[in-house]
Amino acid sequence: MLKKIARKKCIHIMLVYTGGCNGCDIEVVNAVFSPFYDAEQYNVFLTFNPREADILVVSGCVTKFVEESLRKIYEKIPEPKAVVAVGSCALMGGVYKNIGGDLGPSDFIAGPVENIIPVDVKVPGCAPRPEDIIAGIVKAIHKVVEG
Repeated sequence: MLKKIARKKCIHIMLVYTGGCNGCDIEVVNAVFSPFYDAEQYNVFLTFNPREADILVVSGCVTKFVEESLRKIYEKIPEPKAVVAVGSCALMGGVYKNIGGDLGPSDFIAGPVENIIPVDVKVPGCAPRPEDIIAGIVKAIHKVVEG
């Protein structure tokens, strides 16, 4: 019961970078949690512990090197949980989907996030605007609180 009350009062977001240019991470950390937008004033906090996270925000193309780690992180987040895929790379591989040359693209990229773990909210853009990221997180909060 205490956990349900705490979740309604405070949401923790875990950001996972899975490869790419790091532009979406910069937008999440340096814009959404900056003094200008200040998501923390609405009790939305950034965490790096999957056991206390409510929402998993995934950015970057999912490389084969981090595919299994992403699955493990997703499994450690307690229910109800939500996943937000941020940026073109997370949604479809972005400019990295064709990397590989003679090796082919499948030797480097595991696929978009939704091929690895279920995605609840998609935020398109390269890099997406902070307002769009916040809107995606708000959509995910409804699933977590009501779930």
